[in-house]
Amino acid sequence: MQSIVSISNLSKTYAGGFQALKNVSLNIEQGEILALLGPNGAGKTTLISIICGIVNASTGSVTVGGHDIVSDYRITRSMIGLVPQELTLGAFETVWNTMCFSRGMYGKKPDPDYIEQVLKSLSLWDKRDSELMALSGGMKRRVLIGKALVHEPTILFLDEPTAGVDVELRKDMWALVRRLRESGVTIILTTHYIEEAEEIADRVGVVNNGELLLVDDKQALMHKLGKRQLIIELEKGIESLPEILARWSLDLSVDGCKLTYTYDPHNTQTGISRLLQAIGDADLLLKDIQTTHRSLE
Repeated sequence: MQSIVSISNLSKTYAGGFQALKNVSLNIEQGEILALLGPNGAGKTTLISIICGIVNASTGSVTVGGHDIVSDYRITRSMIGLVPQELTLGAFETVWNTMCFSRGMYGKKPDPDYIEQVLKSLSLWDKRDSELMALSGGMKRRVLIGKALVHEPTILFLDEPTAGVDVELRKDMWALVRRLRESGVTIILTTHYIEEAEEIADRVGVVNNGELLLVDDKQALMHKLGKRQLIIELEKGIESLPEILARWSLDLSVDGCKLTYTYDPHNTQTGISRLLQAIGDADLLLKDIQTTHRSLE
């Protein structure tokens, strides 16, 4: 795939000396969904704010569609839609007028049919004449997405898009994100919900303390981290592992009643059969067996 956003050695240090970003380099591919995970204060919002032209970088460079975000800012900003984390909306304007105004700010000609399409895709069509102050928090979140989409951007940034919304609306937004990707829009989202990244992202990046710790394909990452655990509960506790079980690197619980064996399910030979045989040879009686597997969390 072709990179639509290229970030090179990007750093940001604020006036007080706090370094929010530290030499971040990243290529975002056209048409992908990239999820940026990290705790509060990790630097996720600073990163996307720089790309969107809201915050100035201290060092480094960013190009969007081959255009520098500083020297070609009019071009790059027209390519980008941003859904901010905060609900930054007026009170007395209607949904329809808000969309029309946002489209006009980017120099786009009026297109009522397209605005209608956007509102219907966000389940906002029946609210088009409602004042913003009359909407629920979830509806206001949808309006923010509509504002970001109404000028037909090729790149969409979603900063904590489902923060504070219910499960049903969250699933609706996931479905919308998939439809946008299918239409060719590149999507970058920051989230605290790891299941959100696991559900919709193509690649996952982890940001912490201003550093990009890793970026990897979601499936490859889950494969690397996707080891399983076999938890074996014994009828009677033991004080230590019998020598016959030493080769399996088992973890013995504090009460001596559980053995935990971590293995890679992708290996052709997991060693489970031989382990269970060895437990029988050690005259240990089994009470229960269960398996757990790691998610992206």
